[in-house]
Amino acid sequence: MELRNTRYEIDEWGVATVWLHRPERANAWTGHLHREFRWIFSQLEADPGVRVAVVTGTGAHFSVGADSGALDVGVKRGYYDPGLGEGTANPGYGVRDDFDHDLAWQWALRFPVIAAVNGGCAGVAFSLACFCDLRFGYADAKITTAAPKLGLPAEYGLSWILPRLVGVTAAADLLLSGRTFTAATAPSGLFNAVYPSREELLEAVGVYARNLATNVGPSAVAQTKEQLYRDLLCFDVGESIEDSKRRINDAMATDEYREGVAAFQERRPPRFPTPGAPTPG
Repeated sequence: MELRNTRYEIDEWGVATVWLHRPERANAWTGHLHREFRWIFSQLEADPGVRVAVVTGTGAHFSVGADSGALDVGVKRGYYDPGLGEGTANPGYGVRDDFDHDLAWQWALRFPVIAAVNGGCAGVAFSLACFCDLRFGYADAKITTAAPKLGLPAEYGLSWILPRLVGVTAAADLLLSGRTFTAATAPSGLFNAVYPSREELLEAVGVYARNLATNVGPSAVAQTKEQLYRDLLCFDVGESIEDSKRRINDAMATDEYREGVAAFQERRPPRFPTPGAPTPG
């Protein structure tokens, strides 16, 4: 696919960085951008060397949400069109039926997805960030749900995910008022950490992502992520405990576990094998 609204690269540690890339439009969201974004993640999902993905924006914005042109088209049509069309990639689909939906598919990926909110973040882009596994922000980044000021209800599952991140009362404030706030003043639970400059944000996220890519077992991370979202939707604590015991039992028979223990005992960084790759002779 020819990428015009996004770009990505994968570094030597297996950290993929994905940019929302329409700086002349503050990285505003369109159907074309959405299609490209999903296609990129289908490529990352198929690459066993990818261990972490970081999503950010080109320039001074993360994404200001829906492009104003698309909003105007909605007025003329009188209905919502996501603009995806046939042939759109479906990364993460097939793991759980309830994850086979826009943005929620990020939870089904085997690797963590980190949002580096480097500037203005609104509407669907805010939903995107909320459905990432981790969020780090630039302190002065301006953020808003935007929808109520446009005469719209909460979009893309924000009414489900936001209360689970920040609590019902704080979520009600942000969803009902549509007010603008900064990453520095965001409710507790929205960001893992906030940094005073964009440069410090991206440097810190890079360090964090490389740590995830090199110092923890990729299979362990994939299973822990699966457990995290499975248990979020599971109300039986006993089932969660027994499931974790089964997973630990299976993991103890793997090369990844043996390497983790050896590295711990030898006081050295682990050299975890890539899942699916042949074991060196």
